[in-house]
Amino acid sequence: MQTEPTKSLVGEEYEVEVGPVAHGGHCVARTEEGRVLFVRHTLPGERVIARITEGEETSRFLRADAVRVLEPSKDRIEAPCPFSGPGKCGGCDWQHVKPGAQRRLKGEVVAEQLKRLAGLTPEEAGWDGTVMPAEGDKVPAGQVPAWRTRVQYAIDAEGRAGLRKHRSHDVQPIDHCLIAAPGVSELGIEKREWPQIASVDAIAASGSADRQVVLTPKPGGRLPIVELDKPVSVLRVGEKDNRVHRVHGRPFVRERADGRTYRVGEGGFWQVHPQAADTLVKAVMQGLMPRKGDMALDLYCGVGLFAGALAERVGEKGAVLGIESGKRAVEDARHNLQDLDRVRIEQGKVEDVLPRTRIDSADLIVLDPPRAGAGRTTVRHLAALGARRIAYVACDPAALARDLKYFAEEGYHPATLRVFDLFPVTHHVECVAILKPAGKGS
Repeated sequence: MQTEPTKSLVGEEYEVEVGPVAHGGHCVARTEEGRVLFVRHTLPGERVIARITEGEETSRFLRADAVRVLEPSKDRIEAPCPFSGPGKCGGCDWQHVKPGAQRRLKGEVVAEQLKRLAGLTPEEAGWDGTVMPAEGDKVPAGQVPAWRTRVQYAIDAEGRAGLRKHRSHDVQPIDHCLIAAPGVSELGIEKREWPQIASVDAIAASGSADRQVVLTPKPGGRLPIVELDKPVSVLRVGEKDNRVHRVHGRPFVRERADGRTYRVGEGGFWQVHPQAADTLVKAVMQGLMPRKGDMALDLYCGVGLFAGALAERVGEKGAVLGIESGKRAVEDARHNLQDLDRVRIEQGKVEDVLPRTRIDSADLIVLDPPRAGAGRTTVRHLAALGARRIAYVACDPAALARDLKYFAEEGYHPATLRVFDLFPVTHHVECVAILKPAGKGS
């Protein structure tokens, strides 16, 4: 017997009163029939016309855009970016919200994730509930800080540079990205055409004048001669090996944090906000309070940011082990910290490498895992090392909350939690939790 296809509700419109903010850059609403909607481009308390963008009659929830605002929130402003709004660029979530209200919304999301996934109130997590802006990011309503030092431009069928639409492969062509750092904007990526290219990653180091573009050609596409408005190194992603290869210029950019220079190669990971690396190092070191002679771990260490900061503070009698899975990042970390013989960097996944080291104790641990978090097995291993303090750096509050629950099961609880708005006008935040074993002081 053939079953009837489920009816799509895309394009249907509902008048709804908008409820609380949810993790992911949207708010929750319900139709009169009780259907749950995740609605973008709106604010809690508003009454809007919501148009369905994803979902069927049998879907557990539907996704929607607020296409008309009937009763606006006092926190609503006109989005300063002409490419922001329903059906347009998906890069920003809160262009239509006053800056202070954006941070309040982010705080509500962090609090909700902590409560739902870790069973913690803000007080129990050692958090005062505030989301701190980075230095220089406090701007008047109607303006946005130009903070993004790395922008991935998608290229449409006509060769125009743009950004992806929300949850889509479709490209919104743009002539300027308001949140792009000046060093990215001055390259002029949006001014020229990019035939046979699928994407252009533009990188403007904040610790030097280094500029870099990483080109990904379409299958069979040829690399164009790149002439931009400023001197720039050019790299390309190989079609067969998917690796990054140098075309001309340096294969790395130089960044600075905590008084050290870091080489970041082949489009590798570095914090996107110019103030982020120093902000996070300061928060981690203030929380850990390293002592001379400490043995410390830096897990998911990237190019060695926290390992370098720890090594400076534990002194010549201390030791730091960094673990990172990316081969190029490990090469960079070893280069960046080659003057510190008390630092060792190992390549591989943390869950594989750490047991092989046979390390059975550590004084301090820093972990900055990918968005999915560390997971129960790794948390259990870390807790067994008996560290005096653990610093957990998280770009996703849900993953942080899940791992905090696992740490609690192993006897570690947050002493402090700090939340930083290092991704203005998006829904993302960066958190630093300092954990201690239960019943211990400093």
